[in-house]
Amino acid sequence: MSNSPLTPTTSQAIQDYAKAVYVLGRDREGLVANGEVAARLGVAPPTATTMLRKLADLGLAEYVPYKGVELTPAGERVALEVIRHHRLIEAFLAETLGMPSDRVHAEAEVLEHYISEDLEALIAAKLGEPSHDPHGNPIPGPDLTPPVPGPRHPEAP
Repeated sequence: MSNSPLTPTTSQAIQDYAKAVYVLGRDREGLVANGEVAARLGVAPPTATTMLRKLADLGLAEYVPYKGVELTPAGERVALEVIRHHRLIEAFLAETLGMPSDRVHAEAEVLEHYISEDLEALIAAKLGEPSHDPHGNPIPGPDLTPPVPGPRHPEAP
């Protein structure tokens, strides 16, 4: 049985919101404002608020009305799993398929939600368990520990 935190209740939208909260909050203490999440995802603030409440209902976030949100450990695992998928896909597209690095991000944004844990493992093994994506961003390990911070591509998840 898979050890993945991604379940049928973690839709693509939920994954995107968890990833956005993680990325916005990883380098600072405290809550991430709803408006920051809305701006990152290109949605209206009320839309972001609705989804952040849903994350809280699912136990993936702690939501404080009019203050912001932070991920629970379960929410962080969802975010890290999606980020791992994204960065492994970027590495695979660039290294194995020769896709230009300026195109891999957009492709990975789509594919990150649809790969199985088996495919993730095969990609990681094929690439020799890479530590960084083509942009130099650290890839979370298979145990989903947060990667060591480093320089990030501006669009990086």
